[in-house]
Amino acid sequence: MANTPLFTPREAARMLGISYPTIKQWILAGKLKTATTPGGHHRLSEAALRPLLTKDKEKPAKESRERYRRVSGRNQLIGRVLSVRIEGLLAQVVMDVEGQQITSIITAEAARELRLKKGDVAAALIKSTDVMIERIEP
Repeated sequence: MANTPLFTPREAARMLGISYPTIKQWILAGKLKTATTPGGHHRLSEAALRPLLTKDKEKPAKESRERYRRVSGRNQLIGRVLSVRIEGLLAQVVMDVEGQQITSIITAEAARELRLKKGDVAAALIKSTDVMIERIEP
């Protein structure tokens, strides 16, 4: 591993499209082999990550984590749009995610740009108290 680039757990998590706490759990559980720095920090080689990246690329697009690597928020819930109500500068988007309703208030401009309508598949991107909507193309 001497000449191989090594990644911090946070960098590796971004590459895999998973959260930092998840990769730390995998490291501590021995699911991922790491090198340790003199200061005791974990580092991951590309070779250690390759099987997970390859496995992910073999999945259908809807199940792949590839989309998540393009967005900073990791709490992304895929569901179906139940309604879109545009009023003035704002739009209310209600989604069904596995039987649970999620409501998001986004700009009217964003709703029009996404061309969201009832029945569309979308992802609710949850970051703290904000819920963002991403259109999922068929």
